[in-house]
Amino acid sequence: AGLTRIYETKDLTKAELARRSSISEVYLHQVFSGRRSPSRNRLLCLCFGLRAEVEEAQRLLQHAHHAPLYPLDRRDAILIFGLSHNMTLAQVNDKLYDENVDTLC
Repeated sequence: AGLTRIYETKDLTKAELARRSSISEVYLHQVFSGRRSPSRNRLLCLCFGLRAEVEEAQRLLQHAHHAPLYPLDRRDAILIFGLSHNMTLAQVNDKLYDENVDTLC
């Protein structure tokens, strides 16, 4: 529900969202149809694909019953920075890699 609402405010196709999020179109359609529930990392990949704001990402995480982004956690702080600075998934994954923490996908 929340993911669809945010998606509908963006000017992109589902194919483009899948590409930006580094996930398959089939998986993306399964998420939108409710047949799949994305992990926290996959949901965050979708947030970067959507170029979501931090508040939107936090709401999606809460709605999916995942831990919110926590600014005192080094990895989450990088993700918050990436979302707030409109970074792409590739850019934030590079930053995570440079900081020697797990990348998203």
